[in-house]
Amino acid sequence: MKLPEAFMTEIQALLGDETEAFLKSYEADRRYGLRVNRLKIEVEAFLKISPFNLKPIPWTTDGFYYDEEDRPAKHPYYHAGLYYLQEPSAMAPVAVLDPQPGETVLDLCACPGGKTLQIAAALGGKGAIVANDISTGRIKALIRNLEMAGATNVLVINESEEKLSARFAGVFDRALIDAPCSGEGMFRKDRKAVEAWSVEAPGNFRAVQDSLLDQTAKMLKSGGRLVYSTCTFNRLENEMALEAFTTRHGGFSKRLPEAALGLDCRTGYGRLWPHLHQGEGHFIGLLEKHADGREIPPSLTPKTIPTKTSQPTEAYRSFEAENLTIELTGQFYQNEGKLYRLPEGLPTTQGLRVSRSGWYLGEEKNGRFNPSGAFAMGLKAGEVKRVIRFEAGAFEVIRYLKGETLSIEGEDGLNLICVEDYPLGWGKLSKGVLKNQYPAAWRML
Repeated sequence: MKLPEAFMTEIQALLGDETEAFLKSYEADRRYGLRVNRLKIEVEAFLKISPFNLKPIPWTTDGFYYDEEDRPAKHPYYHAGLYYLQEPSAMAPVAVLDPQPGETVLDLCACPGGKTLQIAAALGGKGAIVANDISTGRIKALIRNLEMAGATNVLVINESEEKLSARFAGVFDRALIDAPCSGEGMFRKDRKAVEAWSVEAPGNFRAVQDSLLDQTAKMLKSGGRLVYSTCTFNRLENEMALEAFTTRHGGFSKRLPEAALGLDCRTGYGRLWPHLHQGEGHFIGLLEKHADGREIPPSLTPKTIPTKTSQPTEAYRSFEAENLTIELTGQFYQNEGKLYRLPEGLPTTQGLRVSRSGWYLGEEKNGRFNPSGAFAMGLKAGEVKRVIRFEAGAFEVIRYLKGETLSIEGEDGLNLICVEDYPLGWGKLSKGVLKNQYPAAWRML
């Protein structure tokens, strides 16, 4: 691979004697990773049922390398949300952020959602996540990934960082900026990234990165932690960006990532190199906001998101009594017949472009409640009265995932369809015929 001369000058300055080993790594094949979704299954339990040849990724507790020929996206476990396919190095930023159950976390550049899902798994359903992305076109993929993973405490917003900081000042315990960048770390994985690179690219992205950092500073609580990550190598977008940020914001200090993660921390920040680590290039900076580091007071006291109803409608409660073994609690929001359960403890979102107000439960039509696929994916088999289970290797589970009608035995009525004990979606059984309610957009092709 011929790499740009200006890029190689920067690499030589960064690596010195290691440059030859770095260049040799471009002859190696890329590595593929999956991360076990702990919202659905514990890592040890997944390893017992996994049909894949997996090897641990050192900087995560739930990430594994897999062989490309395993094709895990074709397995029913993928459709059950038991794992998410993710480039191995991309799992490191959330591992460094280390979100804890009950915290309020911001993922500022969230699409397509891999890191948001990793945060959700760390929170274990406790706390709240705001997943924001300025790209309207990519939001649908983010929502789909969240729904299939069974993430129920995520508010998805499609706004600029300036509008977000005006509403969420002083709200978050932790924040992640996986910043847009020149993408130098992806050269081996994606040859088109080499063609798209230019000498001007790092400087062009730096202005965007500075804005993201400055606005996020306002949204962190005192004592809050910020992880800034890129998939590029140059210092302008990485070390220099964070040093300039801490100069502008004296209330922030640099912290080293945990040594056990195995990152290269020679510059005081974390780096992943293709010649040192089995993954693509990545940069990770960890900062902490001092107790006296707030630049501005919060623009408002956090309030509940305005709702048309604080409780579900009678139609929903009738559905719940007929079909579930549990009663949902919390705060609910209904908009144009669609019912959501909201994440807790967040400020009002009035005036912001909200793409998904938490856990989408379903829609009320003509006095009846129709559950969504997202509702099914956020439940457990024991929380539904009627369940149809298929083995992972059964032909019927593939037919269900393709949206076909099935002839099977079971109890008439709405059933939760599962691969083993893991939900896939809904189906209505009547006299041995299962009417398939698997969402069309999710179907296996």
